[in-house]
Amino acid sequence: MLTDDQLDRYARHIVLREIGGAGQRRLLGASVAVVGAGGIGSPLIQYLAAAGVGRLSLFDDDIVALSNLQRQTIYATADIGAPKVEAAAAAVARITPDVTVTTHALRLDATNVAGLLAGHDAIVDGCDNFATRLAVADAALALRIPLVSAAVGPFEGQLAVYRGWEAGRPCYRCFVGDDPDRAEATCADQGVLGALTGVVGSLAALEALRAIVPFGEDSAGKLLLIDALSLRFRTVKLPKDPGCRCATA
Repeated sequence: MLTDDQLDRYARHIVLREIGGAGQRRLLGASVAVVGAGGIGSPLIQYLAAAGVGRLSLFDDDIVALSNLQRQTIYATADIGAPKVEAAAAAVARITPDVTVTTHALRLDATNVAGLLAGHDAIVDGCDNFATRLAVADAALALRIPLVSAAVGPFEGQLAVYRGWEAGRPCYRCFVGDDPDRAEATCADQGVLGALTGVVGSLAALEALRAIVPFGEDSAGKLLLIDALSLRFRTVKLPKDPGCRCATA
């Protein structure tokens, strides 16, 4: 049962017909893995905590730098030099007592990803390197855990939900191909509009909540494209690639 404080804290969720008290209890009992505690992770972590997602696992091997503060709003000047996952966990503790945070100051790769992501109800990937994205996507597919994948460029963003084990649903590799060879591009090299990471991270939080308490239309198999220069949002359908490894997974 929800406590009196929880009934008050989550009242705006509870009055929503699509969520209600039962949905809020599901959120409080859910576990979400957050890969990347940077520009996308900052609003994502804060909104998941505020929504009452009971357990958050944070994965990031970086420390807070002064250049992060232009967009990574979960951190403050006093956090510079601290591990991002520890500073983010402290921020969650200031938001709510209802959320337990597990921190992992490491980079996920093929050798550790399956064991660390197993047991979560949803995975949200907002990391900054492609090798980690592939490892996380492969693990999410093998573990049959919904994957919310979010990314940003200088003025562009994209968001998609993957459940590639389901008939007709694509996996991440249906979208990007089989381990494509591509150069890494960083915010330091290209720049990024700070507020855009807030938009994409907030949308990623929305999709993580939808994965736990389904509401509205199912977003799996759709790709949201954001163009901040023209203020245009476009959604395209992602087909399942019959030649992809997920077709027989």
